[in-house]
Amino acid sequence: MTGNALRADCANCFGLCCVALAFAASADFAVDKDAGTPCRNLLDDFRCGIHARLRDEGFTGCTVFDCFGAGQRISQETFGGRDWRQAPETREAMFAAFPVMRQLHELLFHLTQALALPAARPVHDDLRAALAETERMAGSGPDDLVRLDVAGHREQVSALLLRASELARGKRGKNRRGADLIGAKLRGADLRAANLRGAYLIGADLRRADLRQADLIGADFRGANLAGADLTGSLFLTQAQVNAAQGDGTTRLPEGLDRPSHWRP
Repeated sequence: MTGNALRADCANCFGLCCVALAFAASADFAVDKDAGTPCRNLLDDFRCGIHARLRDEGFTGCTVFDCFGAGQRISQETFGGRDWRQAPETREAMFAAFPVMRQLHELLFHLTQALALPAARPVHDDLRAALAETERMAGSGPDDLVRLDVAGHREQVSALLLRASELARGKRGKNRRGADLIGAKLRGADLRAANLRGAYLIGADLRRADLRQADLIGADFRGANLAGADLTGSLFLTQAQVNAAQGDGTTRLPEGLDRPSHWRP
């Protein structure tokens, strides 16, 4: 699977993230919305009616969400291009399958990243086997998708990704896995090769911090200030994490990740 297949292509999706998922009124979403109910901003052609104003209208969560390409795969492959409006009999199955596919595509994304790490060569065969199995699962039909033991599979993949991370980072870097760093003052901090898996970095000051080769899988960067930070070579960083943070023109990102439009120049 190519990298482009693991990037959201909204033009080939039936607005699934705007329908299948539930929203809870919060700082991220302006309204409550039940799963299976179309967002009030979803147009008939599956485009967002306020796409250019989402943050101003209170829908910051929409600008952060990333389906890793699951939306277009469900729409065009799993359901063969039949949309839930013209084929309402697909609604329930399509909306149930979407979050499952998203989990699988997220695993595909991380496995692909791990296979690009030369230092992780000792586990490349295991990573390739896990990638093939994840792709096989993602190719399941709608009924089989929702019956998959994704949680069990994720546990096995997570162990492999951790091993790949340990090989890539060596014995360097602090272990801050799952650490509560909400609002932490980490300006200019040396976090090279740190284990920041699942760390809570909400609102943290990471200006000019060095995060090269840090393992960032699952780290929560909502509102974190990454101005001038160096994230080149960081492990398992996603576009959604970048979108959730604040940065500027001096923030250095890994290849393949885009600078969000809301960041300062």
